[in-house]
Amino acid sequence: MNSAPLSFEVHNALKASDGVERARACKITLKGSQGENHEILTPMFMPVGTQGSVKAVTPHELHASLGAQIILGNTYHLYLRPGHKRVERFGGIAKFMSWKGPILTDSGGFQVFSLAGLNKIDDDGVTFQSHIDGSKHRFTPELSMEIQAALGSDIVMAFDQCPPYPADEETVRGAMRRTFAWAKRGLAFPLKPHQARFGIIQGGLYEHLRRESAEQMTTLPYDGFAIGGLSIGETPELMQKMAYFTAPLLPRDKPRYLMGVGRPEDLVEGVRAGIDIFDCVMPTRNARNGQLFTSHGKVNIKNAKYADDPAPLDPECPCETCTQYTRAYLRHIFVAGEILSARLNTIHNLTFYIRLMKAMREAILENRFDDWAKTFYIKFNSFKP
Repeated sequence: MNSAPLSFEVHNALKASDGVERARACKITLKGSQGENHEILTPMFMPVGTQGSVKAVTPHELHASLGAQIILGNTYHLYLRPGHKRVERFGGIAKFMSWKGPILTDSGGFQVFSLAGLNKIDDDGVTFQSHIDGSKHRFTPELSMEIQAALGSDIVMAFDQCPPYPADEETVRGAMRRTFAWAKRGLAFPLKPHQARFGIIQGGLYEHLRRESAEQMTTLPYDGFAIGGLSIGETPELMQKMAYFTAPLLPRDKPRYLMGVGRPEDLVEGVRAGIDIFDCVMPTRNARNGQLFTSHGKVNIKNAKYADDPAPLDPECPCETCTQYTRAYLRHIFVAGEILSARLNTIHNLTFYIRLMKAMREAILENRFDDWAKTFYIKFNSFKP
């Protein structure tokens, strides 16, 4: 019997013009905390539930209606409130929020390092001030593991240093060096038996540093690997180039995760590069701001042109928002500031993202990904909002 917390199968992988295996359809199996198995089909997108809540939708809706397979929780925010020890007393974050599927928790590194002017970094860890009340805290690789163990997530991310953008080579190399040292320290901290671990590749926009980071990190016994330090201010073209460079440096027989990405186009290019897992706040945040993603492009529902529009938001979408409401109504409740607007917009955007990933998986399994991608771009860029 396999006692590993994560198993991985490649169902199909397509070779790109450079002869390297790229786009792939896989299956991740996670052993749940109660001995149950969670199967995740990739490529897939994780809705972001920063504080144990994907904004504007319930966990039941996420699973039963939208088809989310796994969600992301944030170590830094859950540590500050309600506190990881409190969550552990309630049986872990999934039980606390009544989510029936698996959860990945990030390490807290990105949030801690993004507190410019509020943190102090050394080789042992990071001292920072809370963005909530200014209180002082210190994160180390061991504390990050302790918090994630208490949260009981199914995938635990190594504590890493995310360098700023732009940053010179010396700064990026220092962050990469710390990330590797901290990854080794984190491995020494015991987790719960069901928890899988992912290491994080750093290196900024320097290809030789990305290669060095991947060579170092993949010597460690992690269950999967993530590409970190992207989508933090660089252009989409640079981000995609670096993902395309880094993905084949990672083991074929383990999941690959591109952190914090992104736009629908970024997901398509990430999958083309050979990435399996994505997360981003974009579908939920943009939904609350009135930007909706459809099969024919982006719709800014606040625009006056929709005030008398009787059409559904996206005729090709099966979600409640598109099958039950008109663009005119969606514009009205957004302009009026109704809470329902955030809910309906979020339901649609998450449905769009999850269906997009399923469509890519199907295209990979049927060996037609490039043709599918061409059609996607033609349709997605055909609409003028």
